[in-house]
Amino acid sequence: APSAPDPVMRSFDLPCTQKIEGGQKMNNGHFTVPEPINEPAKGYLPGSPERASLKAELERQSQTVVEIPIIIGGKEYKTGNMGTVVMPHDHGHVLAKYHIAGEKELRMAMDAAMEAKEMWEALPWEHRASIFLKAAELLAGPRRDKMNAATMLGQSKTAYQAEIDSACELTDFLRYNVYYAEQLYKQQPSNSWAVWDHMEYRPLEGFVMALSPFNFTSIGGNLPTAPAIMGNTVVWKPSQTATLSNYYFMRLLEEAGLPAGVINFVPCRGSDVSRYVLSDPRMAGFHFTGSTEVFSSVWPLVGENIKSYRSYPRLVGETGGKDFIFAHNSSDVPALVSAMVRGAFEYQGQKCSAVSRVYVPKSIWPEVKEGVLAETAKLKVGDPRDFTSFMCAVIDKKAFDSIAGYIDYAKESPDAEVLCGGYDGSKGYFVQPTVIQALKPDFKTMKEEIFGPVMTVYVYEDEELDAMLKECDEGSPYALSGAIFAQDRLAIAKMEAALKNAAGNFYINDKPTGAVVGRQPFGGARASGTNDKAGSMLNLIRWASPRTVKECFLPTGEITYGYMAEE
Repeated sequence: APSAPDPVMRSFDLPCTQKIEGGQKMNNGHFTVPEPINEPAKGYLPGSPERASLKAELERQSQTVVEIPIIIGGKEYKTGNMGTVVMPHDHGHVLAKYHIAGEKELRMAMDAAMEAKEMWEALPWEHRASIFLKAAELLAGPRRDKMNAATMLGQSKTAYQAEIDSACELTDFLRYNVYYAEQLYKQQPSNSWAVWDHMEYRPLEGFVMALSPFNFTSIGGNLPTAPAIMGNTVVWKPSQTATLSNYYFMRLLEEAGLPAGVINFVPCRGSDVSRYVLSDPRMAGFHFTGSTEVFSSVWPLVGENIKSYRSYPRLVGETGGKDFIFAHNSSDVPALVSAMVRGAFEYQGQKCSAVSRVYVPKSIWPEVKEGVLAETAKLKVGDPRDFTSFMCAVIDKKAFDSIAGYIDYAKESPDAEVLCGGYDGSKGYFVQPTVIQALKPDFKTMKEEIFGPVMTVYVYEDEELDAMLKECDEGSPYALSGAIFAQDRLAIAKMEAALKNAAGNFYINDKPTGAVVGRQPFGGARASGTNDKAGSMLNLIRWASPRTVKECFLPTGEITYGYMAEE
């Protein structure tokens, strides 16, 4: 049974098409598609059937080691060069072993994508759409526990964090992207007398490379499927630490009817993508979420090869962030405290939008400090299979060592005070929720992305509001997400204007995390990416190459124009 109410059906203005000889199409009707709805999140409350079912799946996956093959053109390949997926909260426990692709497999994947391209883009739109709508229903229904459990165990997410990611947001991406593609196809020019003008939204002339991150299974699924919905074929490199959940999603797409070669699942080293894929003349697009440093390195590589590409590649990326909360002295303090604690520490601060720096006026700081420290002390850090855990472990040793380095730096600096926090990596990569008070606004942890459960607060004099707004705007190279808190409406207007370019996703009296597909399309500018807004039509249009077609019903035979006649 579906987990959500039946969707409202709407008029679909694009004609159903049927493929005929020569690749042409004939119209045979107009269809309706489901109105997209956001998948409701399950609560997993004590005694609920969904809680029992998820716990059973967690136990099953905990007792299994999965062998993950490379999938190219619908076929499995095994190189014998293996990587492992472990539980970050118990890093001695192996969940999966995956085969690592090399040059040979990457070239095979590019070839397979190109071989599938003609078939896929010629497939009538409603059949492409149906695959992803079916995938959404499989994910929201019978495959929900499997995807959530893999995300919890492999990426160390609590049941709630996995639910809003690998179940709800990924389902939303599939449903809404189909809807947005429909809306995009309906954008047609006006016509003049005896002329029919129309716009074709062709897929790009080549394949798309999708390189996805560890922190959101939903992003892992969206990066290859968004271009595919628009008729593109894709080579997909999943994050090594998220390979298990991403592999299960690849299998789900196959179950939904995705043809062989449309998306090719190729776990590999990032350096091999740079070496063999980015320089391939057939690469038409690069869809990325990850670090600013990696995305920045892509541009010169593409630039070096710009004359060899068949067309200029579309580079679409969402990268780093140094996300902020800026508080006014009229703030609702309990709401501010809640936003700080949830925004900074949910999923161990490993969200692109996580609160990392906070500006608090001196007049309310004592109350804010007391509230933050009291609430932070209540947070349990542990195994995601323990449903009383609020936080789990950071993703791997590299992340753990980096975060620990920032905490140690703050402890040793005369310009900061560590108010709470710490770390212990003996069994799992556990970092306690850490709050640092910086004594100067440009302190290292106020400027650099940490990507962990570390929140730095700078306390400013109330009369220095304007200067601190300027510091918040200019003190970081990023511009992803941010929030302001105030009850004074004039202050809200002032702060919103001052910070208009500081965040692509901006929140007023709310935490700067938890963007919902269809409501707050996500993305930022500056060092945070190309701001192409995942979960919106703006993203999908990057995967289309429009062609305008003008048909003249009454073509003229005239050569001269009326203005040329003598008076």
